[in-house]
Amino acid sequence: MGIVSWIVLGLLAGAIAKFLLPGRDPGGLIGTTLIGIAGAFIGGWGSAKFLDRPIQNEFYDPATWGAAIGGALVLLVAYRLLFGNSRN
Repeated sequence: MGIVSWIVLGLLAGAIAKFLLPGRDPGGLIGTTLIGIAGAFIGGWGSAKFLDRPIQNEFYDPATWGAAIGGALVLLVAYRLLFGNSRN
């Protein structure tokens, strides 16, 4: 997959992670989107590095999607823990 595919995957993974973890985020929509993109990259890298799962060249690979969504969830939780919910 190319860089554009990873960005699209990250956008969708961020939206899914936001759906699975509802609530107000300190960064709003743009922050959540950037977290999703970073989560897709980190999830793909982590699955290749630590789970011995090579990154597939197919956009519709379920393992790639799982890794991207998992990475976005982890980053979203970490972001909320670090920066908190300042907009009550």
